[in-house]
Amino acid sequence: MANLAVFASGTGSNFVALADDLAESAHSLVVLVTDKQNAPAVERAAERSIPVFSAQYKGREREAAERDILAELERRGCDLVALAGFMRILTPTLIDGFPGPIVNIPPSLLPRHPGIGAIEKSYHSGDTELGITIHYVDHGVDTGPVILQRSFKRDEVADLTAAEARIHALEHRWYPTVVRDLLDHIALGQIRQGATQ
Repeated sequence: MANLAVFASGTGSNFVALADDLAESAHSLVVLVTDKQNAPAVERAAERSIPVFSAQYKGREREAAERDILAELERRGCDLVALAGFMRILTPTLIDGFPGPIVNIPPSLLPRHPGIGAIEKSYHSGDTELGITIHYVDHGVDTGPVILQRSFKRDEVADLTAAEARIHALEHRWYPTVVRDLLDHIALGQIRQGATQ
């Protein structure tokens, strides 16, 4: 068994997908970390009796908030962190201080359209394919090693709303699959840094 922490700042749809998937596994989602105490993700965690840790960033350096987060992750025995719409760029304090893998799921086909507004950027760019990337987090913004990418043809969707729905469906299908696979390998002492299929 391995323990997951999810970081989220918004609606928590990927948090829900991960929580509901892991409820059927030997692994545990042990804490939701958020920087927004009123985020819908917090209510979704409460509905599932998952503890919430509210990181205090206001009026502080990011590194101070991250040291608090690291202490909480250690206290909860976390083995893996999954970013799920966490709207803070992590510093080396957290990235290097957490002993396990940290993964993220930008809604674009990296290296194209990293950072904020990726769905809109990719949709309006004229790219022939849209999709998601799941990757390990490093010190850059959406620059870490890719674990998995999934995509669809741009002409399969009629508008931006349809593109967003299709991308979210890919996220909810593939993020739990990759995260559970990583937790399986962590539990076996076989953390992989390559692609997950």
